This record gives sequence, C-alpha cells and structure tokens, in this order.
Amino acid sequence: MRIISGKARGTKLYTLEGENTRPTLDRVKESVFSIIQGKIEGARVLDLFAGSGAIGLEFLSRGAEEAILCDDSREAIGIIKKNIEKTHMEERVQLLNIDFEKCLEKLKNNKFDIIYLDPPYETNYVEKSIKKIISFEIAKDDSLIIIETDDEKRIEKEIESLGVKIVDKRKYGRATIIFLNIIKMPRKG
Repeated sequence: MRIISGKARGTKLYTLEGENTRPTLDRVKESVFSIIQGKIEGARVLDLFAGSGAIGLEFLSRGAEEAILCDDSREAIGIIKKNIEKTHMEERVQLLNIDFEKCLEKLKNNKFDIIYLDPPYETNYVEKSIKKIISFEIAKDDSLIIIETDDEKRIEKEIESLGVKIVDKRKYGRATIIFLNIIKMPRKG
C-alpha cells in the first residue's frame, strides 16, 4: 500500500495485520481520487474509520488543507502515527483514538468538505454516522460524503430516508463506492 499521487507520491505505508481491516485497493483509490480531484485542494477532510490512515493521507498528499483521522483501535492509531511521520504530514493531521460516535459528537458544528466512511462491513455504522453528521451539522451544503461498502443495496436502503442524495456510485469487484450530498433541509421557523 502506498500514496498514489501528490507530495508524498510513492511513499510506502505501514498496514494493519489481520483480517479485521481491508485496505482500500490502489485501483479503487486511484479511481475515487480522479473522480473527486477538483474538490480536494484546500479541503477539510474527515476519515471516520481511518484504519492505516491511507485515505486521509492521500487527501493531504493531493492538496487537502487538513485531515482528521479517527479510529477506535489502538493498533490502528499506532500504524497511522507511523504513516503520518513517514509522509511528513504531522502539521496537517489531527488523530483521534475514539469511537466514531464520540468523534462526531466531539466535532459537532465543525464543517468538513469531504467525509470518508469505510466502516467494518456488516455493521449499521454508515446509517448511524450519517444521522450524526446531519444532526451535528458537520457537513456543508456542498460537502461530499464517500462510503465504501460491500453491500450497496443494504446501505442504500439504510440511507434512503436520511436526507442524502446519491450523486455517483462505482463498483470495483467486491467494493462499491457511493458518493452522497446532504439534501439541504428547509429551515424551521
């Protein structure tokens, strides 16, 4: 696993051992980042289930202003720290070793341009995350939420009534990437 493009291009990253994590394949990363390239420069990014940190660091390498990487695994945080040092991104990364729900609560009223959700498969963490992103007003009207999943039908069913709109969807083998925008909710009063 490596950084594909930008300032840290070619940097090999440390990965987590075991079957609890699945690094995003380079071909998937390459495609996702080419689709959203125009939105990255100067963006504030939240990688909520950061794993090795590869996605958040790829954003920074490609010109994002800041990335917050969150993972509740101490082992993952150790790997992310090594990868941050290896890519020399220390000044632009905030690392949080907490549960995703506590993370979203902590970031209440912070605004992110891009939010990347790659939770453990077969959980309802996408639905829970989006509900909290909306209620805590973490996304802007034009923010992009990117979901990586192996069960697009289940995820689509979970999110269909949450006030989001699917703007693009791509399938890469087992993984499906779903791109969402928050539907601007009418103001009360």
